[in-house]
Amino acid sequence: MKTSQALIVAASALFLAACNSTPCCSGCEESDVCLVEESEAASWQDLFDGESTAGWVNYNQDTISDGWQVVDGELTMTGSGGDIVTEQVFGDFELMLDWKIAENGNSGIFFNVLDGQDAVWRTGIEMQVLDNERHYDGKNPFTSAGSCYALYEPVSDVTKKPGEWNSVRIVHQDSHVEHWLNGTLVCEYTIGSDEWNQLVSESKFNEMPLFGKSAQGRIALQDHGDLVAYRNIRIREI
Repeated sequence: MKTSQALIVAASALFLAACNSTPCCSGCEESDVCLVEESEAASWQDLFDGESTAGWVNYNQDTISDGWQVVDGELTMTGSGGDIVTEQVFGDFELMLDWKIAENGNSGIFFNVLDGQDAVWRTGIEMQVLDNERHYDGKNPFTSAGSCYALYEPVSDVTKKPGEWNSVRIVHQDSHVEHWLNGTLVCEYTIGSDEWNQLVSESKFNEMPLFGKSAQGRIALQDHGDLVAYRNIRIREI
C-alpha cells in the first residue's frame, strides 16, 4: 500500500471514532460516508477482549497455560507460557495490534500457522518483535523488529524503547504481505514469488517443507522466554 493510501486509512479511522461519539454530519443516518465507515467497523473482529484469554490456546493444545495472563487489560506473557494461537483460522486478512517488550526481549507475531508441527515457525511466517538496541538479533536487520524473520529486512528501525507500545499492521492478500510498524511500511513481499523462493532456499527454512506453503492458518504469539505484552488485537478478513 502506498503512503498516501495509508494516510487515507488513518484519516478514515479517526473519522469513524468521531462518528461513533457524535453525529459526523447533519442527518448522519442517511449519510453514505457514515454507512461505509460503520460497515467497515463492523467487519473488524476483536481477537482479545481485554478481560480474558478467550479465543487463544497453546499451540497444538485445547487450553492456554497460566504463563499468559491478562494484566491491566493487556495479554501478557508473565512466565513460561508457550506459544499461543488463535482458535480460528484466517486466510486473507488485515491484522492490527500493539506490542511492548521488556529490555533485551524477543517475541514474534506469526500467521498461516498449521497444526501438528513441533513449533509454530515450522509453517508460519513471522513479523519479529524485539528490543533492537539490546538483543543480539537487533544487530542483524534481517532478524530485527518488523522484519519478515530471516528473509526480508525492514527499511528502517522505527521501534520505540522497551516498555513503550509499538503499533503493528499486517496485511495479507493474495500472497502479498505488508508489515507496518508505527505507521511505516517497513517491508513487503509476495509469498511464492521467485524472489521469495530464492530467499527461502538460502535460509534455515529450506529444511522445513511446509514453511510458508499454506494460504491460511492460525495467528500465533511467541513465547521466547521474555516478558512481552499485547493489546488492541483485532482482525478483519479481506
